[in-house]
Amino acid sequence: MTGKTAFEIRHGFRRNEVLLSNWRESPFNRWSFQNLGELVPTARVAAASAGAEAQAMDFGGLLGEKVSVASAPETVAEFLIRSSTDALTVMKGGKVIGDWFAPHMDFGARHIIFSISKSVTAIIAGILEGEGAFDPEAPVTTYIPEAAGSAHGDASTRHVLDMSVSLDFEEAYLDPESAFARYRRATLWNPGGGTESLREFILSLQRLAEPHGQTFRYRSPNSDLLGLLLERASCQRFSDLMREKLWLPLGAVSEASIGVDMEGTARTAGGISVTPRDLARIGEMMRQGGTANGRRIVPEAWVRDTVSTGGSAEAWQRGTMAFLFPHGRYRNKWYQTGKPSGAYCGIGIHGQWLYVDPKAEVVIAKMSSQPVPVDDPLDAEIVAFFEALTQLV
Repeated sequence: MTGKTAFEIRHGFRRNEVLLSNWRESPFNRWSFQNLGELVPTARVAAASAGAEAQAMDFGGLLGEKVSVASAPETVAEFLIRSSTDALTVMKGGKVIGDWFAPHMDFGARHIIFSISKSVTAIIAGILEGEGAFDPEAPVTTYIPEAAGSAHGDASTRHVLDMSVSLDFEEAYLDPESAFARYRRATLWNPGGGTESLREFILSLQRLAEPHGQTFRYRSPNSDLLGLLLERASCQRFSDLMREKLWLPLGAVSEASIGVDMEGTARTAGGISVTPRDLARIGEMMRQGGTANGRRIVPEAWVRDTVSTGGSAEAWQRGTMAFLFPHGRYRNKWYQTGKPSGAYCGIGIHGQWLYVDPKAEVVIAKMSSQPVPVDDPLDAEIVAFFEALTQLV
């Protein structure tokens, strides 16, 4: 007999069709984004206990409520499906009010959060700064002397944190011949990797003529470099840092993981996988000014600087993402929306979001498998959806 397996019935394709060359493409990403460790090397970040998450919370009638984020009103459930959502968890006033999962994702499953990894990594930078172990204004070469002569040779860690390094590099996600493709090979995310480490790749990059600090330039290698900076400053592997400084104090229920390269260097720019509930816990910790479970995790002053007072509006306006948040800023790898609500967020390609509205006391974790890495019109609709959702909960 040649009947379909349970895997094929559920996902619509066979497991052996998911390859290193296509794992970020639809429809394969609906499975691969939850199973990164079957495709690339990963390091574990253990949780406080091996206990399972409590049962999912039903949104009830909220899923049938209408929202207007595009040309015609649609229900919350219809928008979740249209935006390729895999999971949605919403918290209000510190309590989970609902979880939603697509048929191909189980409650409690991990999902890659891509560039929200940057925001998580920056939290650990803030923790080390509070401990006096990391200086956000120090030259990069203070921690990585071999960066001299590279694009980061005359940059500060502040430039790295705020994505204002004048780096000659483009985020060309879909160009197989670009430097970005070489970057993906160095992370072991594309076929042909294993001859150049992530560290070697980053230190080979050169700078533009413009001084550092003037323009917001979204360049992911900066955030992998941040992970290296934190490892040098702390003399610990990033996965151990994340567990000790964030995951255990946060009270994360489930194990996290992070992709690593041929040298074991963590992919802090985009390789972290967590559950929706634990991602929401990170947002709630930020909403609470850096505390969780009655325990301070990151200094309150760092959180305030990150989500409201820090960052250069001028550098943001010179960048290419100002269309999304016209009055926004970028600080410590978090986006300030500049909206009256004071909302801020972490964002990852293919539709990953951690959105915090402090005025409404709402945290939204959205994990997705959008077919293309970047969809600017859909991003604008997602922001409008979050704004509408905060009024409904």
